[in-house]
Amino acid sequence: MAEAEVTNGRESRQISLREASRLWAKIGFLSYGGPAAQIALMHKLIVEERGWLNERQYLSALSFCMLLPGPEAMQLATYSGWRLHGVRGGLIAGLMFVLPGALIMLVFGMVYAYFGNVPLVSALFLGVKAAVLVIVIEALLRVSKKALQRSQHWVIAGLAFIGIFILALPFPLLVLIAGLYGFFVGTGSLEEPKSVPSTNVRWTSTLATVVIWLAIWWVPLILVALLADAAILAQLGWFFSKLAVVTFGGAYAVLAYMAQDVVNLHGWLAAGTMMDGLGLAETTPGPLILVTQFVGFLSAFGQGGLALGLAGAVVTLWATFVPCFLWIFAGAPYIEWIAAQPRLRGALTAITAAVVGVILNLSVWFALHVFFAEVEQRQLGPITLWQPVLYSLDWRVIVMALVSAGLLLRLRWGMMRVLAMAAAMGVILTLGL
Repeated sequence: MAEAEVTNGRESRQISLREASRLWAKIGFLSYGGPAAQIALMHKLIVEERGWLNERQYLSALSFCMLLPGPEAMQLATYSGWRLHGVRGGLIAGLMFVLPGALIMLVFGMVYAYFGNVPLVSALFLGVKAAVLVIVIEALLRVSKKALQRSQHWVIAGLAFIGIFILALPFPLLVLIAGLYGFFVGTGSLEEPKSVPSTNVRWTSTLATVVIWLAIWWVPLILVALLADAAILAQLGWFFSKLAVVTFGGAYAVLAYMAQDVVNLHGWLAAGTMMDGLGLAETTPGPLILVTQFVGFLSAFGQGGLALGLAGAVVTLWATFVPCFLWIFAGAPYIEWIAAQPRLRGALTAITAAVVGVILNLSVWFALHVFFAEVEQRQLGPITLWQPVLYSLDWRVIVMALVSAGLLLRLRWGMMRVLAMAAAMGVILTLGL
C-alpha cells in the first residue's frame, strides 16, 4: 500500500508513504514530555492539521492502545501508520517514534558509564533526580484526577499501593486482579457504548499475524540465549520480554515494577543509577520506557564492557518494542469493535485505578532514595518496611525539589526548563560554583 486516500471534509487526496514518513520522523524528534504530550502532539498533526484520521478513529485507537501493555503513544503512532499504509506504514511510524530517542539515550548511557562518577556529572544528576521526583508526583496527581472518580476506584488504588509497597506483591498480579475485577464486576465506566460495530476480519489472518510476530520477537532472543557466552543477555531478554507483557498503565507504572526488580531482586543497578536513568529518559524524545535501554546497557556494561553493553541495549530494545508491533498488527482490524465492549472498558477502568496506587508506590520509593542517602529494608513476616536513616537526609535535595515543584506546579514551566534549572542548582549547591 504505497498511498492512502484521506478525506478531511474539504478535499480528498492521496497520502504518499514518503509524505507520511516525513511526518513520523518529525513526531519522533519532537515527542518530548511523556505520553500525554505525545498523544496531544499526534492529535494536532494527524487529526487537526492534516485530517489523516478523524476524531472517532483517533479516540477509538487511543482507547485500544490504553488496554494494551507497553507505551500507548508509540502504539498509537504505529496504528496511525498502519491505517494509512498497512504494515509497512506501521513499521515506519513505530520505528521513527522510538529510534531517535533510543540513539540519544544510548549516547547518554555511554557517557554515564564512563563519566558517571565525575563530580560535575554527579552534581548534575543530583538536581535532575530532585526534579524527576516532582515530575512523578505531578503524573500521580494528573492520573488520579481522571482515574479516581468513584469510591471503588479509591479502594482499588489503596489496595494496589498496599499490595506492592507493603506486601511486595508482583505488579503483574495486581494488574491481573484489578482487570478481572473490572471485567466481571464492573467499575462504573463513564462512557457506555451505544452500539457494538461488527468486524469482518478472518481469524486465520489474525492467527498468521500473531505467529509471524511471535517468531520475530522470540527467535532472535532464543538464539542469543543459546549462542551468547554472557548469561546477562539471556537474562535481559527474558526480563524485558516479561515486562513487555505486563506493563499496563504507562511508563510511570512500569518503572515501579522494573526499578524495584532491577535494584532489589537482580542487583543489576543501584537505586541512584535507576533514578539517573529516569532523568535521562525525561530529557530525550520518544517513550519514557526507553529507560529500559539505559538499564540494559549499563547492566551488561558492568559485566563485560562496551561491546557487551551495546549488545545488552539491542536485546533490551528488541524485547521491549517488538511486542508492540505484535499487539497493533494483530489487533488493529478489531479496534472499533474492542473499544465498544463494556466489559473491556470496565477492566481498563479498574487497571487504571490500580495504576494510581502503583505510581504512589513509585513516588514514595523514589522519594526515600532521593532524600536519604541510606534506606534500610526490613521484613516482618509478609510485610516489607522501607526505613530511611534519618541522619542521611540530604538538605540540598529538599531545596531543589521544592524549587522544582514551584516551577513545575505553580509557574507551569515546561519539563525541559525545570530539569535544566534543577541540574544547574545541583552543580551550584554541590560544587559551590
